[in-house]
Amino acid sequence: MRHLRTEVKMPLITVVPETYNHVLAEFDCLDPLLSTLRLDSGRLKCTCLAVSKKWLALGTSAGGLHLIQREGWKQRLILTHKEGSITQVSCCPHDEDFIAVATSQGLVVVWELQLERRGRPERVSVSTEHRGQAITGLCWDTSTLRVFVGDSGGKVSFLRAGSSKLGKGSAFVIFPVQTVATVDSRVVQLGYQDGRLLVSSLSRCYLCDTEREKFWRVGNKERDGEYGACFVPQNRGLSVGHPPLLFCARPGSRVWEASFNGEVLSTHQFRQLLACPPLPLITYRNEPHYNQMQKSPQSVAFPKLLYFGDQNLLTWSDSAIYIFTPHNGQVLLWTEVKDVVDIAVHRSELFCLHGSGRLSHFSLLSAERCVERLLRRESWPLAATVCCMFQDAITASRARKTIPIDRLEHLRSQLSPSTHLELIGQLEEVISKLEPLDSACSSRRSSISSHESFNVLDCGIYRVISRRGSQSEEETSSLVNQSMSEEERLKEFSSFAQEEDQVDHDPQSNERIDAERSEQGLQFHLPLSFRPKPHRIALQAVKDSVSSFVKKTTEKINTLQMNSELWQRPDLREAGQAETSASAAPFSEDVENEVYVDVPSTEADLLELQSATERVISQIQDPLVLLDPVYLAETLQEWLPVLERVLGPAELGSAPMGARNMDVPGEGRCDKIQEQPEDFSSSSEEPTESLTGEKEETTPEPRDKEVQMEGQPASDDKEPVASNGSPLDPIRVMSPKPVPSDLLANLTQLATVYTELSCFRNQADDQALSCTTFLRRFFFLLDQERIRRMCLLCKQEQQEVKSSFTEAMLEVTQCSKVVEVIQRGDLLRSLRCLRELQPWSAPPLLAHLHRLYEKHGEAAVRSFSQFYPTITPADVMSMAQQSHFLAYLDNLVQSQTEEHRLSFLQSLLDPESLRQDWLELALTHDAPQHCDTLTPDGQPRWHSHCFSWGYGRLLSLLIRLPADFSSKQRMAETCRSHGYWMGYLSLCRELQHRTEAFSTICQLDDISLLEEPDGVEPQTLDDWKLLIQLSQRCSGASEQAGGVNGGSLSNGSMDRGGKVSPESLTLLLARMAGPDRALAVLEECRVQLVLSPHSKLVCELLRVTEKRQRAMIQTMLERCDRFLWSQHA
Repeated sequence: MRHLRTEVKMPLITVVPETYNHVLAEFDCLDPLLSTLRLDSGRLKCTCLAVSKKWLALGTSAGGLHLIQREGWKQRLILTHKEGSITQVSCCPHDEDFIAVATSQGLVVVWELQLERRGRPERVSVSTEHRGQAITGLCWDTSTLRVFVGDSGGKVSFLRAGSSKLGKGSAFVIFPVQTVATVDSRVVQLGYQDGRLLVSSLSRCYLCDTEREKFWRVGNKERDGEYGACFVPQNRGLSVGHPPLLFCARPGSRVWEASFNGEVLSTHQFRQLLACPPLPLITYRNEPHYNQMQKSPQSVAFPKLLYFGDQNLLTWSDSAIYIFTPHNGQVLLWTEVKDVVDIAVHRSELFCLHGSGRLSHFSLLSAERCVERLLRRESWPLAATVCCMFQDAITASRARKTIPIDRLEHLRSQLSPSTHLELIGQLEEVISKLEPLDSACSSRRSSISSHESFNVLDCGIYRVISRRGSQSEEETSSLVNQSMSEEERLKEFSSFAQEEDQVDHDPQSNERIDAERSEQGLQFHLPLSFRPKPHRIALQAVKDSVSSFVKKTTEKINTLQMNSELWQRPDLREAGQAETSASAAPFSEDVENEVYVDVPSTEADLLELQSATERVISQIQDPLVLLDPVYLAETLQEWLPVLERVLGPAELGSAPMGARNMDVPGEGRCDKIQEQPEDFSSSSEEPTESLTGEKEETTPEPRDKEVQMEGQPASDDKEPVASNGSPLDPIRVMSPKPVPSDLLANLTQLATVYTELSCFRNQADDQALSCTTFLRRFFFLLDQERIRRMCLLCKQEQQEVKSSFTEAMLEVTQCSKVVEVIQRGDLLRSLRCLRELQPWSAPPLLAHLHRLYEKHGEAAVRSFSQFYPTITPADVMSMAQQSHFLAYLDNLVQSQTEEHRLSFLQSLLDPESLRQDWLELALTHDAPQHCDTLTPDGQPRWHSHCFSWGYGRLLSLLIRLPADFSSKQRMAETCRSHGYWMGYLSLCRELQHRTEAFSTICQLDDISLLEEPDGVEPQTLDDWKLLIQLSQRCSGASEQAGGVNGGSLSNGSMDRGGKVSPESLTLLLARMAGPDRALAVLEECRVQLVLSPHSKLVCELLRVTEKRQRAMIQTMLERCDRFLWSQHA
């Protein structure tokens, strides 16, 4: 029954060769943005993208163009197009107020956003030159408002955009669309630079001088396939001022380099260079891995070429991204990225569109810059992994400007030894290899060794021994140093200790520094930039060196019988400290004796608790005890008094607080509960706390007091009260004394079993602790995940248990750095920080989501779907309001693909009764008023099925879920009572309640409901007779309705179908069974109906049609008969 802790060993990180020092990194997740824009569903997807300094433009399959402001990722505009989906979009490079859009019907539109004048966006130019063709390329002129367009037929044209910015009357001028050229095949890519247009087709590359209207081909060899081309400006070194170069993709991973006149200068071969392994993508989605195995040479067709970053060339395939350095013909890096469809770049940032419609935001940067960005985002494991993977770039001296040594040591201190032990070891190796910022350290060492002898201390300090000095000189210098004031000697040493405390945040180092403040120290002036040891080891070595030096100096002073005048005028501060130390000395001795006497009693209590715990565990291994709640409760009752005596609340006043004995995965621990002043005199004024800090491992004070819930005012001092009016115990999240790990594991198991047993069992024993009381007293012993599941399964009456668990988890996680981000109010940043905590543990994550919900409400709940399945709908239901939970559930279901939504929703129904609960919830929120869908007597109102239901998609899925007959009947009655008629008709069709369905259709008065799949179709003549009789009864009532309130319709527009009347039903039956049969049915129903002239004409036409069909069939049968007889003869 004992839990065995296994240490998580990470595999050794493979080191990347030193030739690679750049990476592609993903720091931002755009999934919440797409979810907000509803572009993550199967119906609406992102089809194209463009990026500029200010905008991220996203085209959709519904013809909408979303303009997202890159600063803060806020949506500013939506431009709609009725001419089809958006296939191409391009932002003007020199004026971001203009953007060009191409639709699937071949229309090109230039928009002027008019944001500076706060006006409405306008279409300043429209081109129909390419109507009927697929637009394959858009390219802006670099100096004027002119857009070049290429299509699948090879035609290239341009259109100008009129604007009021060009002068008075320019906005009213309509510029004609001009055709530039028609090439031999489909246009693949367009480029423009300094008056010349570059056109890349399936077979060749063409260069066009748009001013002189001259054309020439680039190279002589043709090609067959999609190959891109682009201009690359020359703005580095000696090439500044030279005309741009152009690069054209060729088959076999080759690229032509050509001059600005189209003359091919060289051919770059990348096939053999791409035989190297791919560099990993640095992303929060998964851990980066580098595989050293060589790949075979790659023959890749580069569909497009883009100028990227600083003199780089970017291209891609459907499974990888490649970045080249064209000035030397080398591969900067290539990285495997799946399902790449299109890429847009701006400087060193690229936005990748995947085939599924998902967006990725990558950045190209050096390895040290990547580590620096990760450190700022507090992504500790990922930053350490990159450091170990790119050791050569990190250890180089140039990296010290970006990543100083102390930041790497701080990074090491943030890693947890329980989960990242191997990573810490590799990171320490990297730190030991770090080169200093300047390379002058070697010359400094040589100069020291040439003049003086020295040795190196353990802390890394060079101790210099002068050859010219003697013993008398050393004594004189010691006396001079001893005469300095103590405050001056400790000034630099104390500041150094304070910096270490701020960087490491280690409780043990805090105690050591507090203890050292009472000792004497010396000021050191040796530079420490080349010290190889960590700060903590160096600080301990400095302490030992200072202590030994002070002792030797004191002995020499007494030996030389120094003049007493040096000691007659001390500083007032030193005198105060001496008096305080003298008065505190005997008190400290008493405290030390008391602690010494108390230690055996504590050990005896723990031994007694361990003995009782092992005895109970051996007893519950018997199945007769474990499976019988009565025997199990009696066994635990014998163990409970020992637990209360040793670790109960009565011991909190006298027992020192130990370290927290529970690990929260993914959470930062709270190292200091209360910040103490850094003044040197504080240690001598409180000797009791100082002594306690020397005896214990950590210094936090007890936190057994009421946990203040977020959102409540700080001045609210009321104690928590139970349902019966008695005050609740304070929650204890920390153990009152240190507990061995093996004993802690057994205590956790028994405490959790007792909590679950007391929660699910009605206790008749009044002396037994209730579930809520035990949870609040001994929460530091409980298994948080099991308690979370218990709270989800417990009865609704057990609200005190749920609230106590939430309160405890908020207290446990309040020292996490994510809490600070959440309190700032930035929802996207908070979600990003939570994603970086992967792998998640449900209880801490649930506490953070609780804070997010209190801060942002429904907006936060809608984003909780990304944490499924760690956070389940049951967790969100217990936390959020019903209306907010519906928004979460709808987002969660819609995040699945359309074919898997029904099965996914079925998997969430645990228990099955949730189907009915969720159905009633969706029918009562964001729904039409009952008076709009139901008459006073409970009958359907005319056309009330056309109302829009806010959660209509979720309702349709809930109704389609498989269920037994009684559940379906109950769902049908619920839909009818709330006026959800489309769901009611669907359920009636499943239950074969055709009479009720036809009666509802007649009252709704919409004949289109007699057609499947949304309606109920009559199948027999009896159904038609029933329909005609019901319609005759309801024909008068439906005339009184005047329309439908509300502007949006969920199932169609108002002209979707005609009225349900005997005449319309007769015509519908005539189309199916013939006019004569329809009139006979009318006579059988005894309905006196006078057909209108239009209906009579329709019946006559149907008769004629029927006769001709019969004659045609007869003719065909006769011909077949003659043919068969002729073959037989």
